[in-house]
Amino acid sequence: MNFQIHALPPEVLERVRASRVDVSGTPIEQVTAEGGEPLRCCLRNARPGEALLLFGYEPPIGKSPYREVGAVFAHAVSCGGRQASGEYPAVMHGALGGGAPRSLRADNLGKTHGATLLRMWVDVPDEVAANAEAEIARLLQDPEAVQLHSRNVAYGCFMFVVTRS
Repeated sequence: MNFQIHALPPEVLERVRASRVDVSGTPIEQVTAEGGEPLRCCLRNARPGEALLLFGYEPPIGKSPYREVGAVFAHAVSCGGRQASGEYPAVMHGALGGGAPRSLRADNLGKTHGATLLRMWVDVPDEVAANAEAEIARLLQDPEAVQLHSRNVAYGCFMFVVTRS
């Protein structure tokens, strides 16, 4: 199955950078990267010393009991982002992803419609990507699944959205 992985939309990032508040009206935090923070603007890890923003993000699913706000990092100034791609981002697996487990939750306009847990193994990134892509394909086989949300299990942070191509 063909799918697309989407970083945070540029219009969301522009709004946060300009308003200095997140979706909940909470002031954003300006931080200096220690290195390794997963960036949701370009889906790579931050390098030490980069200027970042830390803020709450809520994926657009409409009014629903399943609405969630999760902390995300993004560059403080536009980095050009990342185009939607059918390639599982390297930052989300292997040594770059730190081995933290991820969840994939299928969404149908605000209703959870299937979910799975992805385990990340630092020493076999190719197997992680293959496992993730297989689970993405499995969840998207259900015609009721409109999109998938990837989240960090330990911290609850939003990672990215997956849609059918």
